[in-house]
Amino acid sequence: MSDNKTHQNLMEAFAGESQANRKYLAYAKKAEQEGKLNAAKLFRAASDAETLHALKEFEIAGKIGSTSENLKDGVAGETYEYQSMYPGFIETAKEEGNKAAVAVFTFAMKAEEVHAKLYQEALENMDEAEEVFYYLCPVCGNIEKVVPEKCSICGISGEKFIKY
Repeated sequence: MSDNKTHQNLMEAFAGESQANRKYLAYAKKAEQEGKLNAAKLFRAASDAETLHALKEFEIAGKIGSTSENLKDGVAGETYEYQSMYPGFIETAKEEGNKAAVAVFTFAMKAEEVHAKLYQEALENMDEAEEVFYYLCPVCGNIEKVVPEKCSICGISGEKFIKY
């Protein structure tokens, strides 16, 4: 199926819907900051609608495998990002003098390395019954299995971490 035009269209639609989801979330946050709550609610609803579209397109494209396959894909994707993608992005941002981009790319690169390790660990321990909790840093995207005193990547207080 991956060679036909419909499959290509499903993947293009998935990418577009996924980007729209995040764009509309960013717009919702801005609207909230400006006190425009009705616009914020509309952007959040539209963001959720775009997510529904993206998930169905991804499913129909046959891109959702077993949990084991999905964890392996997670490891591969995150490893590519921290080993190949972000280092180049950081170098370009440095050359162009964009310190904000250097910082955000560096945070993301470090967090992606953690994500890859967590996916690998989850893959290796898939059949364990003990429940695991994860804690997300809302600043840099780092994920920990225990609440840290402070984030090892960006330094924010562990009290700010979000539990999953």
